[in-house]
Amino acid sequence: MPAVPLILATITGCSMTGKKSQEIPPAGTSNSSDASDAMEKVSSGIYDLIGVKGKTSDSRPGVTDCPGKDAKAYFRIFHPWSFYPASESDLGVAMERLKAELPKRGWRIVEYGPDTSRNKNINLTADNDEKKVGVSIVQMVKNDPPKLSLTVVSGCYKVPDGEEVKRF
Repeated sequence: MPAVPLILATITGCSMTGKKSQEIPPAGTSNSSDASDAMEKVSSGIYDLIGVKGKTSDSRPGVTDCPGKDAKAYFRIFHPWSFYPASESDLGVAMERLKAELPKRGWRIVEYGPDTSRNKNINLTADNDEKKVGVSIVQMVKNDPPKLSLTVVSGCYKVPDGEEVKRF
């Protein structure tokens, strides 16, 4: 999983803080399993906003460290997944719906526009301060098949006293 640290670094560079920093907000106290379940619910809510027919990849959340914190007591949850529209022409529709609907559901768009790749993929990064999560969405038109690549990532959780982080 070498791409995950890059993705997380990209997201944490501006996500959930509104400024370029490595500051990651606290997300509360939870064990890894409950935090993972909560992250799947966030991803499901984003999926519901897409509003076009298609299928998703079958991926599960994972656990990663909180930079600068005790790895036995603090963790973050990340959930990478993809959406493949039933019709190639619906890819842009799905991205535009997300851009319009996320702010109506408590998300703040912190970045939107083409990346510097040869394909000029459209990137959308948004934060939900209430839920202490961020999402990075990349519209990959030239992928075969075309898709939206999404990574949802939490703030830093602390495990309950007497417990340690369970990694998966």
